[in-house]
Amino acid sequence: MMAAARAVRLRSTASRCCSCWNRWNRLSVREKHSSYDVAVVGGGIVGLATARELILRHPTLSFVLLEKEKELAVHQSGHNSGVIHSGIYYTPGSLKARLCVKGATMAYEYCEKKGIPYKRCGKLIVAVEREEIPRLKALYERGLKNNVRDLRMIDTKGIREREPYCRGLMALDSPYTGIVDWRLVSLTYGRDFQEAGGTVVTEFEASDISSVTESPVGTAEGMKYPISVRSSKGDEVRCRYVLTCGGLYSDRLSQISGCSPEPRIVPFRGDYLVLKPEKHYLVRGNIYPVPDPRFPFLGVHFTPRMDGSIWLGPNAVLAFKREGYKVYDFDVRDFGDALSFRGLQRLVMKNVTYGLAEMYRGVFINAQVKILQKYIPELSPSDVLRGPSGVRAQALDRDGNLVDDFVFDGGLGEVGSRVLHVRNAPSPAATSSLAIAEMIADEVQKRFAL
Repeated sequence: MMAAARAVRLRSTASRCCSCWNRWNRLSVREKHSSYDVAVVGGGIVGLATARELILRHPTLSFVLLEKEKELAVHQSGHNSGVIHSGIYYTPGSLKARLCVKGATMAYEYCEKKGIPYKRCGKLIVAVEREEIPRLKALYERGLKNNVRDLRMIDTKGIREREPYCRGLMALDSPYTGIVDWRLVSLTYGRDFQEAGGTVVTEFEASDISSVTESPVGTAEGMKYPISVRSSKGDEVRCRYVLTCGGLYSDRLSQISGCSPEPRIVPFRGDYLVLKPEKHYLVRGNIYPVPDPRFPFLGVHFTPRMDGSIWLGPNAVLAFKREGYKVYDFDVRDFGDALSFRGLQRLVMKNVTYGLAEMYRGVFINAQVKILQKYIPELSPSDVLRGPSGVRAQALDRDGNLVDDFVFDGGLGEVGSRVLHVRNAPSPAATSSLAIAEMIADEVQKRFAL
């Protein structure tokens, strides 16, 4: 009964949020004010959280959020695993570690306040081979340094108590890990922003960010609003300052404002399998592998979802389109940019075997299930179906190294000095979104003296 009530509540809340966005979608830029103090480009979870934080801090200023799609939060924010991470994996002292631990607490508090359903179902990081145990213990020490809540090591018996069908030698138990619908959270941020007086403009794909020397016809605003953000359809918004939170397009947004194109974004698609409903009893909470430092990505895992489904995966393969959620999605520019980038070439050369294995598992379900069976032996290929996919905006440097932490920067000159770019906001950006928003708002205040 409680689960059914939560599901109804989730659908009801989502419906209310989506109706707001549908009303916005029918408006055009010309029906709104054309000048604002701050324009936020990008309507994903980071852009929405930051726009919300800025307008709550500066209620007397005018803010506009510009999103290229018809709806908000439809890409990384709407194509993720839905996990509320606790902060175990990240280098102690890094922005990732600090913001994730703080952000998880803030996320739970926000969901409680707004009535957003979530579930603190926990996570096990399971060692299935003896050589993984030292790495697992090192993760435990890292988690303690990061002040992760309620972290503990458990043995085989403890694993069985938490996950009856899971097999392992030892595990790291993180009961503070949870799940939530991050798109619903994103839409709620947007509703807060709008209720505080912010303007949301959808179907506005920023194609140019430049300075202006003349006022709009019939006005005297040229000096007050010296930055122009133009869309691919010819619409224009003028503002004093710009904040970009472009996710998969963060490097291109930097380029069109005259700032550095690096770090570059390379898209990696992750394909999930879905556990058939009659087999849901096999999994209670999140079950993750011990990360292997030889490989660039985390590895496949078991993830329960708020709608009751259970996702298995993902793999990680180069996407042929930045927003390419299907195997056959292809964009000439996106593919050419990726292949011509020296950083990707070096990453591929360092991980050829790993990359081929990921591609193989993406094609053949049995190969993916074989990996998953290390953790739940009773799982069989007949228990799963092909599921959804997501695309990760992975920032790379010229040497082929994954840019592991958050990156924020601006530039020089009239435009660069008035722009702040969120260049890299990888997982756990959703978990960290409210904490990231506070940090970005602090940086905006410092740079722009709002």
